[in-house]
Amino acid sequence: MKRFASALLLACALCGAGAPAWAHRFHAGLADIAFNPQSGSVEVVHTYMAHDLDALLAAQAGRAVDMTRSEDEALLRKYIEERFYLLDKDKARLPLQWVGITVGVDSVIIYRELPATPLSRIAQVHDAVLMDVMPRQANTVNITRGGVTESLSFDSTTQERRLK
Repeated sequence: MKRFASALLLACALCGAGAPAWAHRFHAGLADIAFNPQSGSVEVVHTYMAHDLDALLAAQAGRAVDMTRSEDEALLRKYIEERFYLLDKDKARLPLQWVGITVGVDSVIIYRELPATPLSRIAQVHDAVLMDVMPRQANTVNITRGGVTESLSFDSTTQERRLK
């Protein structure tokens, strides 16, 4: 019985040691787009796993990064602006403005907006965030209009989608 208990304890320890790697086999990002009638602006809120962005920015910068520092937030801003944008019906980029970020232990939330712009100006969404470094990255963009939410899926093969 003692031998069984030792084997069970070892098995549990080995399973626990592999848990962090197992827990993050799925890479995903989320963006919510909605019109704020009080401000008259389209608001975009992105959420990504903090360690994915940390690893990406550290590799780009060649050093450890701290997204609460303005120079490291600027690295993140440049990266996000190159890979996530909104297009009008003529395929011109709409001028999304950077509002700021909230950095947590597990996630980074990014706030952007299109001031004084109705949702109807958005014809397409381009989302390639993290797909250049994580081929299995899957991003979802939710667009809420008139109380109805449309969800668009993006991956390494589909980085641009039209709105219905």
